[in-house]
Amino acid sequence: MAEVLIKLRKMSLAQEMSIKLGKSLIMSGDLYPSDIAPVLAPNKYGNMALFPMAWGFTHKATTKPLVNCRVETADSKPLWKDSWYRRRCVIPASWYYEWGYPVYEDDSRSMIEHRNTKKVKFAIQSEGSDITYIAGLYRYEEHCDMQVPVFSVLTRESAGIVRDIHNRMPVILDKNSLQDWIRLDGDPSAIVEKALYNMVIETAVEYSRFPP
Repeated sequence: MAEVLIKLRKMSLAQEMSIKLGKSLIMSGDLYPSDIAPVLAPNKYGNMALFPMAWGFTHKATTKPLVNCRVETADSKPLWKDSWYRRRCVIPASWYYEWGYPVYEDDSRSMIEHRNTKKVKFAIQSEGSDITYIAGLYRYEEHCDMQVPVFSVLTRESAGIVRDIHNRMPVILDKNSLQDWIRLDGDPSAIVEKALYNMVIETAVEYSRFPP
């Protein structure tokens, strides 16, 4: 992801967002709600291009950014519906994190004992790929006297080995599906049906949020 981040930091939009929103452009290590991240979305010609976006839609019902959207209701809930049909994006990442209970081979613990175990932070990425492509939705919001592009991550019921640690997971796309996903005339429901579920899971290594 290093080349992607270097390219994004040089963009005038990214620099303006960083100044007005008071957000770093480091974009490595852990990312938090409202942070700026690299996102793939259609440019004015309909081709996939790189943009800086802030993580999370805002809504009057809560003060917290809405960072996740359930794919099961994305086409019907008013907050997400327009973006589902008109503004789909892809968030490229080395991996994503999830907190869950450790799973051991030949685990004989009861469910209560299992749930009393301290949760562990896991790093998860798509099998056989250096970059994990996460499906998302985006829109523009007025913040700090500018139109800020914001995104939310689409989630689905967990599948494969991810089910062992959590009941939800991001919608992960195959690299060959990215252009179809962001196209205005694409069929998002059909693409979601082909979402990847073969993941690689490791105990996460803690990285510094900012370089020393």
